[in-house]
Amino acid sequence: MQFPLSFLDISLWLAVTAIILLVTSELISPYYGKTNIIIDKKRLRAVSLIFGLLFMFTVFIRIYFIIAS
Repeated sequence: MQFPLSFLDISLWLAVTAIILLVTSELISPYYGKTNIIIDKKRLRAVSLIFGLLFMFTVFIRIYFIIAS
């Protein structure tokens, strides 16, 4: 059985997710505690940076395979 996603698909998914999370963490209103939405801005930013680092890791793996071949 073949895995339905390629390495490029996973890399693209990580990049888009990181961008969406980072933009969301930056656009949260400073008064977010006054609404019914309870979002920890620091945790959201940390998760977006982790996704960004995972994306960069996939980019470095692709560069290594390009150079090695």
